[in-house]
Amino acid sequence: MSTTVDLKGGGPAPGFLSREATVAKPGFNRWLVPPAALAIHLCIGMAYGLSVFWLPLSRALGHDKAIACPDMSIATALFTTSCDWRVSDLLVVFELGIVFLGLSAALFGGWLERAGPRKAGLVSAVCWGGGFLIGAYAVHIHQLWLLWIGIGVIGGIGLGLGYISPVSTLIKWFPDRRGMATGMAIMGFGGGALIGSPLANILMNNFKTPTDVGVSQTLLTMGLIYLVAMLCGAFGYRVPPKDWLPGGWTPSEHKSALVTSGNVDLKDAHKTPQFWMIWIVLCMNVSAGIGVLAMASPMLQEIFAGSLVGRPDVGFSALDTGQKAAVATVAAGFVGLLSLFNIGGRFFWASLSDKLGRKLTYFTFFGLGILLYAAAPSFAHMGSKLLFVASFCIILSMYGGGFATVPAYLADIFGTRYVGAIHGRLLTAWSTAGIIGPVVVGYIRDAQIAAGVERALVYDRTMYILAGFLAVGFLANALVRPVNSKWLMKDEPAAPAALGAKHVAAPVSAIGPGGFSATTAIPWALVGLPILWGVWKALESAAKMF
Repeated sequence: MSTTVDLKGGGPAPGFLSREATVAKPGFNRWLVPPAALAIHLCIGMAYGLSVFWLPLSRALGHDKAIACPDMSIATALFTTSCDWRVSDLLVVFELGIVFLGLSAALFGGWLERAGPRKAGLVSAVCWGGGFLIGAYAVHIHQLWLLWIGIGVIGGIGLGLGYISPVSTLIKWFPDRRGMATGMAIMGFGGGALIGSPLANILMNNFKTPTDVGVSQTLLTMGLIYLVAMLCGAFGYRVPPKDWLPGGWTPSEHKSALVTSGNVDLKDAHKTPQFWMIWIVLCMNVSAGIGVLAMASPMLQEIFAGSLVGRPDVGFSALDTGQKAAVATVAAGFVGLLSLFNIGGRFFWASLSDKLGRKLTYFTFFGLGILLYAAAPSFAHMGSKLLFVASFCIILSMYGGGFATVPAYLADIFGTRYVGAIHGRLLTAWSTAGIIGPVVVGYIRDAQIAAGVERALVYDRTMYILAGFLAVGFLANALVRPVNSKWLMKDEPAAPAALGAKHVAAPVSAIGPGGFSATTAIPWALVGLPILWGVWKALESAAKMF
């Protein structure tokens, strides 16, 4: 396959980290880019698996039983060295991470387009991996404020930069498969916990002693692994030459009335009602799913407790130390299983949206999600782990699918010219949801436990509230209309096809029959094998639930 590439240029050689240095040379295979994106997203996706640390950290000092301090304020929790942290205090790490993900994506989206994905990937690696290293030290000295800053703030900045760099890059490489590209770009983020959760559980069990829960050493080890893997991904990034198109493909006229025929300028996108309707759509979809993800491990342990280890008559509080360890291992499998559906849903639903359309796809997310959330408490009361787990697996597939579909939704509405930067700004909806979702699940849980509600029942009310979030999202999606023509940019540059006479043809290949080689197989294997291991561990652990 071939395309048109501008080979004119000159001047001094660009720096190794500059955008110019990452422009693909003639003959480059575009299918080498997804493994680089996955290397970064599989690491930062561990944000979804952080819940495996909450219960061990809530008894970091007491080990077998938490050392609780009555009436401990947030200020006291931040600096205490003699009291164990509450789960609600630890949830702030996750909330801060998502907040700073959205803020950094919105603030640095324009910079990323100028600097290029390699430089952004490098900064992301240092922030995310470094955040884990700071977090390890924070746990070692038992300082909650430093844990918040390390993984929450610094790690959150790494999340934002790492998240948007492959999305923007792969959309440019795959203009012919927009939905598939966005699904492929961020499916790794959904699968990060698929690998990270069982790995963290293995490491904690290896490092723990009678006087240490093993979290500090686990964070240190994982931080170093993530730093190396993300640097490899950053250096593997390439961007297509200016005006590049896949060989044999030309942009076709869109038939859907919802798809714009032009582009909306970045400075005008947020002035349109469409931007804010899609903002609400994403915020509500994420709020509903992220609250469950943030508390997935404790939720399963507390609802099903002894039934997870063959003792259905034993509640969570009555479990002994050995049983709690076994239950935690099973719950880690639940987190991994949710990640499996999260990662699969991102690719499946985003690819399907190319055929269904983005609006109908979101209607499916919200309508089916409302039914499943409303039914979840009944499944729990029935003691049906199968129905309960299946419901949340489907919910999380649509949660992930919502993330993967929204960049294509934005491209349909606002055009492709500024979709990366617009997407970065839209991720403030994710930041908002990162506070709303965990607060609803976490703080209501703590309040009900304090009020004496049985642990198996503390999540009922939150499930109905999350269903209400999806109802709001359903209405917002129904209000999305084609963008008014007054917002379309005037006097845009000529289309790439019209510039052919000014360019020199240069081959840029794409995978086709016989297109795989050692060059493409090796990077795919490097990201594929950990994913397969994660899938295996998730299925292995999930089997223990039944």
